[in-house]
Amino acid sequence: MPARNPAALAFLAARRSRPAKLFTGPVPDDAALHEILTLATRVPDHGKLEPWRMVIVRGAAFGRLAQLAEQRAHQRAMDAEQVAKGRGQYDIGQLAVVVIASPKPSDKVPAVEQLLSAGALCMGIVNAAEAAGWGACWLSGWPAHDPVFTAAAFGTTGAETVAGIIHIATPAGADAPDRPRPDLARIVTYLDA
Repeated sequence: MPARNPAALAFLAARRSRPAKLFTGPVPDDAALHEILTLATRVPDHGKLEPWRMVIVRGAAFGRLAQLAEQRAHQRAMDAEQVAKGRGQYDIGQLAVVVIASPKPSDKVPAVEQLLSAGALCMGIVNAAEAAGWGACWLSGWPAHDPVFTAAAFGTTGAETVAGIIHIATPAGADAPDRPRPDLARIVTYLDA
């Protein structure tokens, strides 16, 4: 029987999605953020390809990104609700890690596996931040999938895409309520032969 890690299991069982709009200051300093990112990068990187990179957003950059999202929404003739949603996370942001999926040419590692590695990094950042006592929320929104916005905002090029934007700050006082979890009997199939 393998050795269990009760503390890690308890952490995962208690983990909640926290709304970024309820975060307050302070945010992690450089040393705390370095620890979070060091822990988070212990994800499958598929033969040391590191098919991702990160952009740290903080301070005045949030205001610039909110304006950029609004400008892009107007270029796309979006309605007022879409404009507000597009700039919303940048209006409230204090510190965010933008994970850029940056696939590398490879005969051995398919692009989809490289993209999944970027997603694993996003989840690793959320878990490392939460384990360190911070609130973390993985967001995206339409600007994160708009190549014109992401090129101007985060310098994406070629096949690069935004895998996730992880906001990190001080969580609101009370724990977030748990949301409904999937019914495993409905979504799990066993193949025994």
